[in-house]
Amino acid sequence: MAMRLRTLLGDHPCTAGLKSGSITSDLVAFDFVDYSPTNKGFKPMVRELAFDVSEMAIVTYLMAQSFGKPMVLLPDVVVARFQHAYALYNAKHGAMKPADLNGKRVGIRSFTTTTGAWLRGILANDYGVDLDRIHWVSQEDGHVAEYREPPGVERAPPQKDLLQMLRDGEIDAAIYGANLPNDPALKSVIPDSDAAAAKWYAQHKAVPINHMVVVTEALSQSDPEAVREVFRLLAESKRAAGLPKPGSIDFLPYGVEACRPSLELMIKFTLQQKLLPRALTVEELFDKTTRTLVL
Repeated sequence: MAMRLRTLLGDHPCTAGLKSGSITSDLVAFDFVDYSPTNKGFKPMVRELAFDVSEMAIVTYLMAQSFGKPMVLLPDVVVARFQHAYALYNAKHGAMKPADLNGKRVGIRSFTTTTGAWLRGILANDYGVDLDRIHWVSQEDGHVAEYREPPGVERAPPQKDLLQMLRDGEIDAAIYGANLPNDPALKSVIPDSDAAAAKWYAQHKAVPINHMVVVTEALSQSDPEAVREVFRLLAESKRAAGLPKPGSIDFLPYGVEACRPSLELMIKFTLQQKLLPRALTVEELFDKTTRTLVL
């Protein structure tokens, strides 16, 4: 009988085969739990180990690992994208470029969001933005209970909408993690963001990972074969979706070495931003089972 695994995975092209039931296994079966949006399930995973298998924001996992949470990373990416376009300003209130962010009020859903960490790293390292001079306005706390936001981060009332705050002039810019709004007044702080992202990729050869997949430490230790099968099924579901498309950048790599450039860069950024209490290595993100997973 297949081992049943309580599982949190969002609805993505690369997970469609698993969630539809068209891809199955004799070893494991998934009992899917739905959260909308999927990131609402990350907090119960980190704080309560609510699932056996879970999609997970990479910054949340790095922070959880630094605090010793009993989870293990699979070298499998389910969400990634270029991030340059997701720092927005309201053109009705005047033009803005990265250097103008110093001293400004910048809204973000949570200070620890992965999109936020990527963009802060890009703005600081590539555009010389002084992150300490930005007045941050967040909407909610992070997924990892032990983390405390930096002094001076303002908490917006929970009923506030980030984009409406930007339209109303309550904030000067926003780091927006969801799909970009269809609003011509809301423009990218980084000029020509597509070209800037292409240049960034040419320099780093890394895709900006948003979400990967984790399993509980208990599952990995008690049944490593089940973990290997989860990894195999994720890869099969990705291939069934025709990913990666021939000739295109592979935004959904799997295997430690394929993910290493992105993980090393995010570790650097999160350390710079004091999201981690200590430095991490790529190797310690995995255990003896998941470190060797490759297809």
